[in-house]
Amino acid sequence: MANRGGRRDVLQTLDDRELLRRYRLDRAGIMFVVDLLRDAITSPTRRHNAITPEKKVITTLRYLATGKMQQCSSDDLGLSQSSVSRVITQTLTALSQPNIVTQFVSFPLDARTLHTHKRAFMDIAGFPGVVGVIDGTHVRIIAPSEDEAVFVNRKNFHSINVQIVFNAACKILDIVAKWPGSTHDARMLSESGIRQLFERRYVPANCHLLGDSGYPCKPWLLTPYLQPRQGPQLNYNRAHKTTRAVVERGIGQLKRRFHVLHGEVRLRPEKVSKVIIACAILHNICKVRQIAEPLEDGDEDEDNDEDGGEEDIHIPQGNLAQSGLPYRANFTNLHFRQAVAPCHLRTCDGIKNYHSFTAHHLQLLNARHRTQSVNGLFFRCSILRR
Repeated sequence: MANRGGRRDVLQTLDDRELLRRYRLDRAGIMFVVDLLRDAITSPTRRHNAITPEKKVITTLRYLATGKMQQCSSDDLGLSQSSVSRVITQTLTALSQPNIVTQFVSFPLDARTLHTHKRAFMDIAGFPGVVGVIDGTHVRIIAPSEDEAVFVNRKNFHSINVQIVFNAACKILDIVAKWPGSTHDARMLSESGIRQLFERRYVPANCHLLGDSGYPCKPWLLTPYLQPRQGPQLNYNRAHKTTRAVVERGIGQLKRRFHVLHGEVRLRPEKVSKVIIACAILHNICKVRQIAEPLEDGDEDEDNDEDGGEEDIHIPQGNLAQSGLPYRANFTNLHFRQAVAPCHLRTCDGIKNYHSFTAHHLQLLNARHRTQSVNGLFFRCSILRR
């Protein structure tokens, strides 16, 4: 079926399964985005062949899903290459407006939501007080015509370095997508709004982000020990690593859902920033609407291994100082004197098994695994079943 101007009406001709494959949203999700942007992208002209808001959204979704503008013009949508470019620019601009962004990407400040986040993260590996996980990821771009050198990252390709925070369900809570690829994660953090929320106490005490060792350790941003000792520090690191893996899965989901972020984005840096923000908003819309991610190759983010750690980087004094090291030490001794039980042992009947883990069980573990410190062990289900 074709509509006016010979343009194919994919909303009428394709089922939800095919719409999801091509555009990453089902029909209801596409219409949700159309209604969200309708006022901003409706053409003022009354011409008979004006491009409809539905067509503009579908074209933009196709570009974000594939990363290829040529695919949009060859996709039987009836648009010329110049029209495709113009439509995508207009729709991305509308979707990345602050009033739209804050509807779908905002860090929670209310106690109830923060408590919900803490419980969800606690269920992963027993790490208390976590309300988000943070990391940076690079989105490859073509060499810009201005300030080209600052966009070259440590892997020697041009990129935008994106700071991103996820909750335990891989929903995006905060995103900054404006920094050139050479910018270090710690620099992005020091000038970010998320830092202001924590340091100005808008976020209550005892709420933490987890980050890798490329970040300065803060009372609100907990990083791993570089050379953990057996006992509480090793227990802390194990729980930290398992919990922080959420951010890698989240970035993987985002880039898998929108392949434009996987390849080289052939736009100016300011337009690439809009692409990234638009993808973040659409990702969260998919999460809210419980739209499954596409079943395609790739999960973890291959460009997500940021600068190696405190021994490899220089974190300046002042705003970026490691002011959280004493806090981390006290936190570790308070919460990780014993190894944390696996998630399934801390829920329902399992929690009873966890609390009944007696000195007798510890002796059995020590006898069976003499090469490991008891304080550093993960609890083993086989022992608990005895």
